[in-house]
Amino acid sequence: MPNETNRTDRDLMQLQINTLFHSDSAGRLRSVNEPGEPLAPRFFLGRTLHGNLWRVRHDLPASLVAELELLCDAEPIASDLQSPPQHYAAIKALLNAHAPIQAELRGPAWWIPAGNQPGGNVVLIDDANANLVETTFPWLLTPEPTYQFGPVAATVEQGQAVAVCFCSRIPGQATEAGVETLAAYRGKGYATAAVALWAATVRQRGWLPLYSTDWENHASQRIAHKLGMVRYGDDWSLQ
Repeated sequence: MPNETNRTDRDLMQLQINTLFHSDSAGRLRSVNEPGEPLAPRFFLGRTLHGNLWRVRHDLPASLVAELELLCDAEPIASDLQSPPQHYAAIKALLNAHAPIQAELRGPAWWIPAGNQPGGNVVLIDDANANLVETTFPWLLTPEPTYQFGPVAATVEQGQAVAVCFCSRIPGQATEAGVETLAAYRGKGYATAAVALWAATVRQRGWLPLYSTDWENHASQRIAHKLGMVRYGDDWSLQ
């Protein structure tokens, strides 16, 4: 079973990096840890109250890596993780000079404790009941059913899934939650129930359930608060 209580926040950030990405022998990012292995972001910074960790993609020029390393080495340990890193603008400027930034994500990261009880009509999706997501979340079934590499929990109303929680990364020691809810059913607790069942099932399988979002996604943060998730850091990635 997962044992998160004897890990520091920095340990948990290292675990999350290993969960999110595939890296080479030098620790450089290569791909995202999901089916199809899409290209990893060019830069990742994980900040915690116990220290920072950063990674760069394997194909960045050595001169750019050296400049990024200097800035990351100088990045102080923050007491307020919601505020941007001190060298936020300088790091973005370096990457923009290399190539225009295509995507940016920064937000809180949590682990999900045991003990949450899902309410409502929540089920795990498998071959026998995959029809529940065929209309509302068909992408869970193609090209290979998502539930084949980790649990998919769904809250069901009127014979169809209206909210789902799934493994957005292929499980190892840990896995990361992905959550989707139909627009008409948001704000009603359906996603929270799905996350609770997903996390409990993930723990039963011996993996640590992780959850992250961006600082502007307040609905996602409410789910974290409802389930008593424990925040360990702030993720920042630049594509």
